[in-house]
Amino acid sequence: MTDTDSIPMPTVYVETTIISYLTARPSRDVVVLGNQQLTRQWWEEQRSRYRLVLSPVVLQEVGQGDTQAAGERLASLEGMELLEPEVPIEDLSVRVQQALDIPSRAKADAVHLAYAVYYEVDYLLTWNCAHLAGARSLRRLADFVRTEGLWLPVICTPRELVEPSTEE
Repeated sequence: MTDTDSIPMPTVYVETTIISYLTARPSRDVVVLGNQQLTRQWWEEQRSRYRLVLSPVVLQEVGQGDTQAAGERLASLEGMELLEPEVPIEDLSVRVQQALDIPSRAKADAVHLAYAVYYEVDYLLTWNCAHLAGARSLRRLADFVRTEGLWLPVICTPRELVEPSTEE
């Protein structure tokens, strides 16, 4: 046994936008296309380094829309750990929504954060920079969890979790 055998794998909460970028047809928008490629690269090369988790909200969101596309998104979740809904998560999501000033139409974003905070997940992986990975949201979340004495997951895009190749 090596020292690294006793170190638990870091956890990654896979938010819905990751699954959407992973399974979507290539975009004509070059920025979105680049993000899709980064997502696929992380998925293929890096995800095995992490314990992937998701919430029932992710299941619900990826199951919506076109039946075939929803089936592809749901199939990509195979092997991930489903986090159990707990009573405190609902209250925490309301408090997160208020602290980050997340509009009611985007309530699910607060729920994703609440799961990651409650379960003390290491990383929340997302392409949602409007409410989750944006600088203002991150600052507000850091202030909120510090005030509340809660866990602060690292909220990032696949760009930050794609480790550079050591081959030259």
